[in-house]
Amino acid sequence: MFYRETGQFKQSYAADSAVFPILQDRYGLAIIMAIAFVLIPMFGSEFLLASVMIPFLILSLGAIGLNILVGYTGLLSLGTAGFMGVGAYATYKLSTLFPQVNILVWILCSGFFSAGIGVLFGLPSLRIKGFYLAVATLAAQFFLQWCFVRVAWLYNYNPSGAIEVSGRTLFGIAITGPMATPVNRYYVVLGVVVVMTLIASNIVHGRIGRTWMAVRDMDIAAQLMGIRLLPAKLLAFAVSSFYCGVAGALMVFLWLSAAEPSAFDIKLSFLLLFMVIIGGLGSLIGSFMGAALIHILPIVIRALPESLGLPVAAATVEHLTYLIVGGLIIFFLIVEPHGLARLWQITKQKLRVWPFPY
Repeated sequence: MFYRETGQFKQSYAADSAVFPILQDRYGLAIIMAIAFVLIPMFGSEFLLASVMIPFLILSLGAIGLNILVGYTGLLSLGTAGFMGVGAYATYKLSTLFPQVNILVWILCSGFFSAGIGVLFGLPSLRIKGFYLAVATLAAQFFLQWCFVRVAWLYNYNPSGAIEVSGRTLFGIAITGPMATPVNRYYVVLGVVVVMTLIASNIVHGRIGRTWMAVRDMDIAAQLMGIRLLPAKLLAFAVSSFYCGVAGALMVFLWLSAAEPSAFDIKLSFLLLFMVIIGGLGSLIGSFMGAALIHILPIVIRALPESLGLPVAAATVEHLTYLIVGGLIIFFLIVEPHGLARLWQITKQKLRVWPFPY
């Protein structure tokens, strides 16, 4: 009975079409923001920040980028890791060519390079879709990964073939390199993810988002309604690749601090696709839920026997982690094929009429 719309009167069209029309939802969002910006940095350990929260936020941003393409536009892509690599290598080249410019500027600008590559490989989407388009984007993944290995100019002819992150500052505070503390890196990543999530929410709830969803539901009907398919699909590829590029740059510069081409292999593409499917297609909050299930839950399962003092071998814990996470994935997909976000939506609908059945 605490989750009600009773007494919450809408006095404008903007209030009625708000993303969070119920007051309790806005309170919940404020609590989550307070936890993320205040409590976690204040009481969280370095392991929590560096190995749990920063990767979770970066993977969530990458999942949002892929969800824009797969969930909102209905275009299957398996080249997400390649587009993330484009953003990482673009940031590396720009930061070495123009070291006087703040690294955060190049991290955001790297998304435009990924967007350009995404548009290039998105051109076949006008003629093909489904698994055929997935094969085309898979070719993009292999081609880009080949470039990361063979084009030595991308990594400044480093004999190791890796890109290494040097120390950079933001307003005099180190945010990359060995001098950057996990708290500083966490705040930068959190700020970027929050802002870009807000932008993505405005896009998908506006005219562009409705255009993408019309193309997803039935592209022929959308074309008959006057929607131009090629610009709509290419825009989806551009925005999706932009988000993936920024996520890739954040992954290298604010999480790993160094990366080889193998960091952007096909396994990362499938990992992000699983996050989107499990979290919920066409849902921004589902991207965060999927990233939490795939990344955070295994860490919790691995740490549980040690925290309880159980004498379990590390190899056994690793095998149990795969079994439990895999079983949970199958369970959630059977219970609700539309993902965790749909389960959360159903729960909120039940709470709005509780204790009545309807």
